[in-house]
Amino acid sequence: MRRTWLVLGAVVLASVALAADKPQYGDWGLDIAGMDKATKPGDDFFRFANGAWLDRMQIPPDKSAVMLRLEMTDRTEARLREMLEGLAAKAPHRPSDLEGKIGAFYKAFMDEERIESFGAKPIAPELNAVRTAKTHDELAALMGKSNANFYGSLFFINLDADLKDPKRYSVYLGQWGLGLPGRDYYLKPDFSRQKEAYQTYIAQLLHLTGWPDAEARAKDVVDFETKIAEASWTKSQQRDPVAFFNPMSVTELETFAPGFAWKDFLAAADLASVTSVIAMEKSAFPKFAAIYAAAPIETIKAWQTAHIADNAAPYLSKAFTDASFTLHEKTLAGQAQPRARWKRGITAVAGGDFHVGRSFGTFGTLGFGVGELYSAKYFGPDARAKIEALGRNLRAAYAARLKKLRWMGPATRAEAIKKLESYSIKVGYPDYKRDYSKLAITDDDVVADARNAAAADWAFNTGRLNGPVDMLDWTMTPQTNDAYNGSLQDIVFPAGVLQAPMFDPYAEPAINYGAIGAIIGHELTHGFDDWGRKIDADGALRNWWTKEDATKFDERAKLLVAQYSEFRPLADDPTVRVNGELSLGENMADLGGLTLALDAYHASLHGKPAPVIDGLTGDQRVFLGWAQVWRGKVTRDFVKRQVVSDSHAPRQFRVNGVVRNIDAWYTAFDVKPGDKLYVAPKDRVRIW
Repeated sequence: MRRTWLVLGAVVLASVALAADKPQYGDWGLDIAGMDKATKPGDDFFRFANGAWLDRMQIPPDKSAVMLRLEMTDRTEARLREMLEGLAAKAPHRPSDLEGKIGAFYKAFMDEERIESFGAKPIAPELNAVRTAKTHDELAALMGKSNANFYGSLFFINLDADLKDPKRYSVYLGQWGLGLPGRDYYLKPDFSRQKEAYQTYIAQLLHLTGWPDAEARAKDVVDFETKIAEASWTKSQQRDPVAFFNPMSVTELETFAPGFAWKDFLAAADLASVTSVIAMEKSAFPKFAAIYAAAPIETIKAWQTAHIADNAAPYLSKAFTDASFTLHEKTLAGQAQPRARWKRGITAVAGGDFHVGRSFGTFGTLGFGVGELYSAKYFGPDARAKIEALGRNLRAAYAARLKKLRWMGPATRAEAIKKLESYSIKVGYPDYKRDYSKLAITDDDVVADARNAAAADWAFNTGRLNGPVDMLDWTMTPQTNDAYNGSLQDIVFPAGVLQAPMFDPYAEPAINYGAIGAIIGHELTHGFDDWGRKIDADGALRNWWTKEDATKFDERAKLLVAQYSEFRPLADDPTVRVNGELSLGENMADLGGLTLALDAYHASLHGKPAPVIDGLTGDQRVFLGWAQVWRGKVTRDFVKRQVVSDSHAPRQFRVNGVVRNIDAWYTAFDVKPGDKLYVAPKDRVRIW
């Protein structure tokens, strides 16, 4: 029998390529069998909602985690595999159309026998350039090619809207250069095992590329990076847009941070005409430059050689991929086995993360081309319109809440509502297609394909530097299982994230409000968190808060920092703790998002009582919908990496840390003093 649920407000949800017209989980969108009803909700709501599932699930050997969000990725990968294998089967050697280029790229990656026969030869141009360089300045110029090639760099280059003049692009320079996930891996004894493994890995890469005295040079490389780590800003320091917006002319930069060939670096990045930049971690720049200038040239050459090999490793022979896996996935994330070749092929062509050392995203891929084909098949315009309408519902709930916010004064409130109204919500796929007509791809040279695709991506970005900011731009591909609040006053929900449990067109409304509704609210509130509140309705860096309101906001934010800083994700290791400052923005967005979702759900009822389903009230189902989204378990090494390098708190605290601050949760689940998650009303963090 066909199951039909109440609409989400006035929104009729359409199918998103589901196999049958029933929910993905349970009879109405919630996997009740996965709950642990023996656990009191007030003691551990994450376990109450997910405990039975957690007990029976094992982390697969080719993953460092098991979670419902990864099931979404698995479904997308299965679709992409069918698509890419079909295109590869009929791809010509040197294709001219998009479908052929996607197929040829995938075909080249899957030709293991051919790749194995090459060894390190495919990266010979980069390795030879390093070997023949005679000066630090020449090596600095090679770093400038890092956006369009496999080279490493001490500084990354990003082109984005200028925070003081958001209608034009600026060149942002930031600290980079570390092969481990963050500075803590170099400086804290807790990560000595990982640091030693990294040095072993560097030695392996140097051996594989024919570098002499590899073990000694590997130690030099790690010592060099340790100095860079000591000079680097912390992850928490990097969260302040006021602190990192430091415009200066290139001439001023040369004086401020001598010892690094800035003009050669920018010229190699096709930015020779640029006269000014934004130096993000400004105080680190002269330290980086001094460390670089003082380092022996052979150390810099070994460092660059290792980074080239590390960045190119996914495309190279088994000796490289095995070494890369052992460090990045096994040692740093606790993953027991490599992913299947076809999965890595999808990452190479369609985008994603090969490993924690370098987030490829769209770099060196045909990500937006794949997304064009993916969204055409799996995410139609009807579904897009429905999610856009749901976004408007959440925005209306936020506006209503801002108007009633007692701690915010009228002047700040007016600016906040203006900013809220300025956001565009982008859903599914971009409004225009990326042009790949000039990109050369063949079916027998995957390294050249990746190199050419990276160069095309960078040329796309530099080619529009002097023009107005493209407000229709996307930085995530349609197949991505994520969402973001961007610098263009946009909130983006790619097609890949709009699946169950995040969004299920056949789930009953409260579940969807607790899931995708809360995520929409999460992204909306990012515009008003500790970072976003410093950006105004035009996307410009400006203090639009009154001093009194800013003080009240900061007081509430500090309470949330203190709460999360007490969380210990590993029961048997109290030294591993959540960084409340690093994760503040995401924690604040989680709290705001779920609060808004509950409001929007109530509004959708139009004064009628919520139905009770299987003994669960509407409010209970909203909270359980949120908890189900974060259902998952991860390895110990994954957790250790996350708390020092990721702005998101571990999954259990994205549930328990949020609900304990929402009054309605206490009523819904009869949470009382004495329950482990209980927080007295006066101590609950109330921001939005």
